[in-house]
Amino acid sequence: MKAIISGGGTGGHIFPAISIANAMKQLDAGVEILFVGATGRMEMERVPAAGYRIEGIPAKGLKRPLYSPANILIAIDYVKCLFKARKILKRFKPDIAIGVGGYASAAIVAAAAKKGIPVLLQEQNSFAGLVNRKNGKSAGKICVAYEGMERFFPKEKIVITGNPVRNDIRRPTAEQRLEGLKYYNLSPEKKTIFVVGGSLGCRTLNECMKKEIESGGLIGGENVQFIWQCGKYYKAEIDSFMKGRENGNVFYSDFIQRMDLAYAAADIVISRAGAGTISELAIAGKCTIFVPSPMVAEDHQTHNAMALVKKDAAAIVKDSAALESLMNVAAGLLENKEKRETLEKNILEFAKPDAAMQIARYCMELASNGAKRRE
Repeated sequence: MKAIISGGGTGGHIFPAISIANAMKQLDAGVEILFVGATGRMEMERVPAAGYRIEGIPAKGLKRPLYSPANILIAIDYVKCLFKARKILKRFKPDIAIGVGGYASAAIVAAAAKKGIPVLLQEQNSFAGLVNRKNGKSAGKICVAYEGMERFFPKEKIVITGNPVRNDIRRPTAEQRLEGLKYYNLSPEKKTIFVVGGSLGCRTLNECMKKEIESGGLIGGENVQFIWQCGKYYKAEIDSFMKGRENGNVFYSDFIQRMDLAYAAADIVISRAGAGTISELAIAGKCTIFVPSPMVAEDHQTHNAMALVKKDAAAIVKDSAALESLMNVAAGLLENKEKRETLEKNILEFAKPDAAMQIARYCMELASNGAKRRE
């Protein structure tokens, strides 16, 4: 059996895609998997590091507003992507095409559907992305993480599976908490806040941390410590800022290799509201303050976060208010153990740890049925 998995641009698309591939390999070690991503984006490094082959196409995301003149060139690039996608399909001859969203998947999924190759879509967000919405009618199955997705897709094709996460993300034990604190060289006697802005970084959260450090006193004083993922885009800037401001209560890095240990160490997580991150936080059962990015399509991060906030499973602070109020909200949660425990308990209701395996089974079923029809 051969499968193409397409999508990418950010860790939020790449890591779920790799999780699906790993689950398919568990079901059938002989399955041959080819990834297709956007040339120059992080999937071109992360996918080979996970042991899979990847080919790049010159895919680029649409600019907002959609009538932007820049989209003329992007439309031309899309035509080039379609030609390359057809060549890849003709050469690789997949039994199924799996689209995990993002502009990198648009051409492959469209070309596969036109050739009659079975298509499975994985939609991570509560507000479906443009690429998946456009390809929904041609998909055989659409795996989603939130209820109410019939607003975007044919109801009979939807299955709620949750979002795939990395295999090492689990509800941490007390022993893992201590391991995490030791790994990040932090004290087990202090409360820990994990600030994470995604693989590329988040200016708003970085500015909040800089303000807190610059003030000369972190919230909670010497009783609070931080793990801070600043993101690769901001690494040089944060290195320069931290020079002369080194602080034993702050561990910072552009990329967190051991997310499982960072979650384990944290009493509170402050995060953007990407779908993959939310799925990880639900499985880890973390008390979380979401600061949704206002720069994403259809404001989908706010939709993602509010699905939890409405169930008293997380707190939320608007990006525009974060610099003034975020750390005050965090301080309030640190002082309110009962509220933290409530948020931890309720976010666990959103956890779907077997999502990758469920999606992999649907992939194998679609591919198998498609092969039988071709026979």
